[in-house]
Amino acid sequence: MATIYDVAKLAGVSPATVSRVYSGVVPVSAGKAEAVRRAAAELRFTPSGTARALRTQSSEVIALVIPDIENPYFTEMARGVEDVANDAGYSVVLCNTDGDRAKEAAYLDVAVSARMAGVIIAAADAGTDLGALHEHGRPVVAVDRTLEAAMDAVVMDNREAGAAATEALLDAGYGRIACVTGPETVETARQRAEGWRAALERRGLAAPSARLRYSTFRVEGGRSAVDELLAASDPPDAIVAGNNLLGVGVLQRLAEHGLTPPALGVAVIGSLPYATLPVDAVTVVRLPARDMGETGAQMLLDRLHGDGRPPRTLTLHGVVRPAQPR
Repeated sequence: MATIYDVAKLAGVSPATVSRVYSGVVPVSAGKAEAVRRAAAELRFTPSGTARALRTQSSEVIALVIPDIENPYFTEMARGVEDVANDAGYSVVLCNTDGDRAKEAAYLDVAVSARMAGVIIAAADAGTDLGALHEHGRPVVAVDRTLEAAMDAVVMDNREAGAAATEALLDAGYGRIACVTGPETVETARQRAEGWRAALERRGLAAPSARLRYSTFRVEGGRSAVDELLAASDPPDAIVAGNNLLGVGVLQRLAEHGLTPPALGVAVIGSLPYATLPVDAVTVVRLPARDMGETGAQMLLDRLHGDGRPPRTLTLHGVVRPAQPR
């Protein structure tokens, strides 16, 4: 069955132009409209009544709701969303929630009242309320973390990432490995800690709760966690940092204690946004954030243009770059 993208390709226009032709809301030049209709007839394309109805009630604006605009992981994701959305004729409004559910709720209310076409969201936590969006027929795609509601989602394999970071440190000869991750209420933080624990247990090693620190996903969280871990009676000889900013904080504080890698091993889940020492001294599990943004945007566009398939969850995988021997 032909899709709106097939018609757009054959007609030499954007998918948004095809949508405009059938919605009748935004004027399209006579030449483009005729090219679309010829292509649709050749492909036997029938526009979705649901998609057509939705387009007549919404703008050509997508909301991207993220918890931390200062984190390069989310800005890289935002670039992926914007590239795909702009190519299809949509604009993107960036909404930073600081992981605050009340602030997030206010942005979601704006998305409804402003009749935005749809929302891509990295939720503050599992309690995010999407009821108003669903009630008004606005499609939503979750990125980075899932939600309980049935909806499309794009996530990382966080358990795999946590395990890969831990295994790289084990392979380098470390054994007392701690994990510093984000808030326990956030799915990605819990799953990366689960991967850390599973990797240790597969090697017959303990994963004591004293070596697991739930913190913030920010630099300060990494710094404070290092102080707590080093003050323990049995301090770790290596640390898995649950995201890029935690990694920066861990490395900063270790340097201040005179324990830069390899004196104390460090593995970071997510690319380091800025280095405090030669980057080859640290194991990095790179996460394809831009791919996540592109994939999430395409899934949302598919829904806007009539995709009626059941909700899907797509899982992306990190790539490990082990620390180099020194």
